[in-house]
This record gives sequence, structure tokens and C-alpha cells, in this order.
Amino acid sequence: MRLPGAEKPGGRRQENGAVRSCPGISRERMMKMELPALYAIPRTDALDRFFVTLTKAVGSYGQLWLAVAVVLLIFKKTRRTGVAVLISYAAVFLFGQLLLKNVITRPRPCQIDQTFALLIDRPTSSSFPSTHTAWAFGAATAIFMEYKKAGAAALLAALLIAYSRLYLFVHFPTDVFFGLAMGAALGAAADRFSEYLFRKTRER
Repeated sequence: MRLPGAEKPGGRRQENGAVRSCPGISRERMMKMELPALYAIPRTDALDRFFVTLTKAVGSYGQLWLAVAVVLLIFKKTRRTGVAVLISYAAVFLFGQLLLKNVITRPRPCQIDQTFALLIDRPTSSSFPSTHTAWAFGAATAIFMEYKKAGAAALLAALLIAYSRLYLFVHFPTDVFFGLAMGAALGAAADRFSEYLFRKTRER
């Protein structure tokens, strides 16, 4: 049950009324840029439960897509797509999780405004890019390249995952947009690379 007067725009209860800024980060600059868009997201108890459940299903490091890849690898018909999903996952982990997050050490919204009541554990890694979004769109794009109907369903799931990162106040919109673009590009490249690998294997 929500308490009147104890919420930010968008309906999230707070611990108090102050916004705590990270050292070296201009609170005013961040507020003017992307934080207002996150505060404005409509939030309800039903959506809270849905996005928390979705986040748990996906896993802290997008393990859902590794499970999808394993299933695809089991069947000969979908094996190449399974390889593509694995390649895209590894590429996102390398370029997004290990490289960009450590080069562009952008704080997360929930690290800037620590009064916002989170529904999940507060992440400790940096914000840019959203690797959850990148993993989702990498896998979905790789699937869509070969199987349009299944790929469309995967892309819908990827969109929900991307939106969940904003809803849960753990990423800025630009983190998610970049993650989407990076994931789609890596997914398409992984599909082409897996096609090349399988063609070379058949030629031997």
C-alpha cells in the first residue's frame, strides 16, 4: 500500500526526501539529463512483481540466454543459431561487461539517488552500457536472423528486459539504448560468423 506524500514521481516510495550524489558527479547535471525520465515511469505493485520476476529469471549475468543457447545446440537444425547466441553472449561479456564498464565508469541512477527504494539488490558495477539489454538483443537478433517467428518473440522479451532496467532504476536511458544497439550489432555479426564457421566445417 502506497503512502501519500512519500513517493517520487512515478510512484516509488523513498526513505527520505534527499538525493545523495556520488563524489565528483554533478547532481544538477544528472537531474537535468536523464533522472527525471526515470522518475516519471509509472509504477504499480503488479508491475513491480512482474519486473522483479523477469529479472530473477534472466539472471545477474543474463544466464537465461546461455540456457537458450544450450537448448538450441541440442538440435542439429538449430545448432548454428545456438553457436551464434553463444558468440554474441561472449562478445557482450568481453566488450560490454569487461571493457566498457571499466573504461566508462558511469554511476548508476540508484548509486546517485540512494533514497530511491529499490526492488532488487543494489548493483555495484558501473552503469554504461546495460549488458542485460545487450545480451538480450544479441541473442534475440541472432535467433531472428534465422527464425523470424521465434526471433520476434525473443525480441519482445528483449524489449521487456530493456525496459525493466529503467523501471528498476538501475540504468539510464542512454545505457539501455547503447546496449540495444551494441547487442543487435553483435548478434548480427555472430550470426554471420557462425554461418562462416559451419560453411568451413562442411567444406572439410
